[in-house]
Amino acid sequence: MAATEAARPVRVAILDRGDREARRRSAPEESRFLPLFRALADLGAQAERAVYDEAFADEVRRQLMSVDSVLVWVNPLQDGRDRSVLDAILREVAAAGVFVSGHPDVIAKLGTKEVLYTTRDIGWSADTYLYRSAAQMREELPVRLVGGARVLKQLRGNGGIGVWKVELEGPMYEQRETEGFPLLPPFLQGRSETIVRVRHAERGAAEERMTIDAFSQRCEAYFENGGGMLDQEYQKRLTEGMVRCYVVHGRVEGFGLQAINALYPPPPGAPVEAAPRPTPRTYHPPTLPGYQSLKQQLEEEWVPAMQRRFGIETGGLPVLWDCDFLLGPKTASGADTYVLCEINASSVSPYPESAIVPMARATVESARLRQQRM
Repeated sequence: MAATEAARPVRVAILDRGDREARRRSAPEESRFLPLFRALADLGAQAERAVYDEAFADEVRRQLMSVDSVLVWVNPLQDGRDRSVLDAILREVAAAGVFVSGHPDVIAKLGTKEVLYTTRDIGWSADTYLYRSAAQMREELPVRLVGGARVLKQLRGNGGIGVWKVELEGPMYEQRETEGFPLLPPFLQGRSETIVRVRHAERGAAEERMTIDAFSQRCEAYFENGGGMLDQEYQKRLTEGMVRCYVVHGRVEGFGLQAINALYPPPPGAPVEAAPRPTPRTYHPPTLPGYQSLKQQLEEEWVPAMQRRFGIETGGLPVLWDCDFLLGPKTASGADTYVLCEINASSVSPYPESAIVPMARATVESARLRQQRM
C-alpha cells in the first residue's frame, strides 16, 4: 500500500433501513448512530450514512463500493422483508476489498438459533436438541417434556416470534432412564394426543392448551426452506433476570441487564395473562461488578471455542454482537452458572455507551488491515 493511501482517512458507511426520504436526509444528525459518527470522526475516519431499501439497492451498492468499511444494522426479518438482496450486495462489496461487519456468511453461522445446538458442548449451553421436521418434533418432544418444561425456538426470527414455552398438562413425572431414554407415563403412549400447555413469547400472547399434534401443525412453517426448531431446557431462574454481553470482536465492552423478559411466569395462582410485561434493559460498562467471571469465561473460553468450531478469526467476528444469558443452576459452592439463550449478530441496537469507542476503533483497524491484505 502506498504512503499516500496509508495516510488517507478511512471511509465508513453506516447502513440501516429507511425510505427514499430518509436517504435524502442522510445527515448523521438524523441518525440514531450520531455518537458512533462522532467517535469515528475523533479517530480521523470519514463516516457517512447509507440508508438502504430494495427499491434503490443499486444506488446503495455503488455507494458501498466507494468506502473502506460498512457497518450494517438490518434485521434478518422485518416487516415481511428479508436480507437476501442486501446480503448479495454485501458479499460483492466484501469481495472487492471493503470490510463488512457483519459479513453475511458470519451472520449465517452465528445469527440463527442453530448456533446453540452446534456449540452445545463448549460450556455455555443447557440440555439442547434440534428438530428438522414437525414429525420429528411430534415424536421426540413428549419424551423430553417428562423431565420438565422446554423452550422451543424457530431458527430464524426476532422479537420473541417463534419462541414457545411448552410443558405437559397435569402433574410432572420423574424422569426414568431405560437405554438412555425416559420411560413414558401411560398418558404419553399415544404421543400425538399428549396434552400440553404452550405460551408464545411474542408480547401479549396467552397460554393455550392443545395436543402435541396440534402444536406441531402450528409450527410447520418454521421448518420450511431448511428451517427447524431448537429445543432447550426451561431455566427455572428466569425470574432472576437476563444479562446481555455486548462484544466488540472478541472482547466484552458492556452489559445489559433486564429484570423481566419473555416467558416470565405469572405470580403463583394467577392466570398466565397476569405475567408482568418486559422491563427496560439497563446498560452498564464492562467493569460491572458481579459479572466479571462471566466476562472472563466468555472472552477466554467460550468465544475462542466458538471461533474454532466455525473457523472464524477474531477480526472476522462482527464489530458488535451480543450474547444473551440466563442464570443456570448454582454450583455446589453457590456460584452462578450461565446458559446461553441467544446470539444477536446482525442488528444490535441500542447498546451501552461504553461500546461506542471500541466499536469505532475496531472498525478503523479492521479497514486498515483489510487494505493491507488486498
